[in-house]
Amino acid sequence: MTRIRINEVERESSSDKVEKILQGAMQEFLAHGYAGASMDRVAVAASVSKATVYSHFQDKEGLFKALVEQLARKRFESVFGTEPLEGEPRIVLRHLLTKALTQMLNDKEFQGFQRVLIGESARFPELSQLFLSCIAKPGSEIITQYLVSRPELNIPDPQAMVWILMGSIVHLVIAQEIMHGKDILPMESDRLINALIHLITNCAN
Repeated sequence: MTRIRINEVERESSSDKVEKILQGAMQEFLAHGYAGASMDRVAVAASVSKATVYSHFQDKEGLFKALVEQLARKRFESVFGTEPLEGEPRIVLRHLLTKALTQMLNDKEFQGFQRVLIGESARFPELSQLFLSCIAKPGSEIITQYLVSRPELNIPDPQAMVWILMGSIVHLVIAQEIMHGKDILPMESDRLINALIHLITNCAN
């Protein structure tokens, strides 16, 4: 085996270990929160040694940050893809909001992670801030740019409108799924999305 091939195998092995560690970390943080999480248990869940965990991640904070960044990258790509937002607003916004809301409602692991962040935000505000910087801010900026690029919508404050959009779907997820209030505050996803699109597209009238 050539040295190049050996290096490729080593890189693949390292990548696999990182993925296993991140999966183990997710299980650990969901089960015990950030403060109660143990690097020893992360290693056990990942089926690697504790030394291997520390060889890839300096400490628990570094591991948590890497997990947030991975989640942000996957969620961003799955919702926004790689192409800029273009096209007729009713179509583009319906597709975007439906995809984002469907994923948030169906991804129980992500909901659990949000519970951890909310629960730990008072003691570890920098972790919640990282989550918002990696996930909420980039998405907000892209939608704002799209609304700005559609002057026919006649939206006086596109950035504030994005807060309305994002706040509405996040509130639905928090109220119905994270706080288990679906029977207390019933609302179908389609109804909410229809109302938001009506609000945006009727600004021009």
